[in-house]
Amino acid sequence: MQIVIIGGGASGFMAAITAAETFPDSTILILEKNKTVLNKVRVSGGGRCNVTHNPSDLRFFIKNYPRGEKFLRNLLSVFDARNTVEWFEKRGVSLKTEPDGRMFPVTDSSQTIIECLIRNTKNLNIEIVTGRSVISFSKQGTSFSLSLDNGETLTADRILVATGGYPKLAGFDWLSEHGHNIVEPLPSLFTFNTPGNYLLPLAGVSVPDAFVKISGTKHEWRGPLLITHWGFSGPAVLKLSAWGARDLAEKNYTFTCRINWIAEMNEQQVREYFLAEKSKTPKQQILSHARFGLPLRLWKEIAGKAEIGENLKWEEASHKVLNRLTELLTNSQFEVKGKTTFKEEFVTCGGISLADINQSTLESKKLPGLFFSGEVLDVDGITGGFNFQNAWTTGFVVGKNIGKSL
Repeated sequence: MQIVIIGGGASGFMAAITAAETFPDSTILILEKNKTVLNKVRVSGGGRCNVTHNPSDLRFFIKNYPRGEKFLRNLLSVFDARNTVEWFEKRGVSLKTEPDGRMFPVTDSSQTIIECLIRNTKNLNIEIVTGRSVISFSKQGTSFSLSLDNGETLTADRILVATGGYPKLAGFDWLSEHGHNIVEPLPSLFTFNTPGNYLLPLAGVSVPDAFVKISGTKHEWRGPLLITHWGFSGPAVLKLSAWGARDLAEKNYTFTCRINWIAEMNEQQVREYFLAEKSKTPKQQILSHARFGLPLRLWKEIAGKAEIGENLKWEEASHKVLNRLTELLTNSQFEVKGKTTFKEEFVTCGGISLADINQSTLESKKLPGLFFSGEVLDVDGITGGFNFQNAWTTGFVVGKNIGKSL
């Protein structure tokens, strides 16, 4: 059996290796349009590769997928994060868990993951061809004919499309022409641009626990927040962008975001805290010591915005001044105008409609013998290793099924 896998990313490699082990008599070819394979693996996690997220109860794990939760539920019962950890350990790669739950190779190098995957494909005689893309394909009888960009034609008994997401609808034309419905692709996991934001000079300053909300929507998230040269980033913003991807696109990425810089306290609690400070440290200058564990630079910038002068002492602060400071700390409002894609780790929501897919095997309902895995499907997770887990899981499931007789 000839199996052609279109896309040399995490999901394609997992499918290829699993298929070769499950159907040892098959011939498997990975086609990658770029000059190198596993490019997203290489850049993930700042070059460390965020392989997956700490295994947890399926009910909690599945809640990290804004789209595809129901679809993935059954698949994760076949191959979940725990299986991913075991899969790599069995092949000589140990993973470690960071405090936020993200899992990385103990070497802190994505090259470890890349070498493991390539080594296993070589051991299983899987052929890898780079710099070649598929322009179109057709089915004649039980076999497929694939037209490549160099004029070459390949034949295959089974095809897996593991190309990752396309940023534009036109990228799916070669699949929609076979009757597949496409959910419009949109960016997920992006940062907020806030031109004119008075905090921009503090680029690089972060807080460990902020509460971020999109005004006029139900979208909110609590977690680490980073000030950047163009606006806001960090897990709280990235995760919020994933959940709000479609709503924010409809707003043309122009909206108001509200930030409580001290997530564990509300407006009333902060106000009471300040009144207590007037009694406890009356002679201390407000700007000299940051409160609530905030970085001093951020504290000074926010206090300056509240028109607190350099020498103002706690005992001298009027209720009006403290109310203004409270408001800025617990309910800062920033006008967002545009987004910035998160490094090279772009993630799209949208893709092949899950209604067109056999949810046990990931085979197309429109064209038997054609399979899909990874981000080309309308499935996406929040940041933290969940998108890679989707890649490993769907790749494994395809690999277990792609060689079966139709």
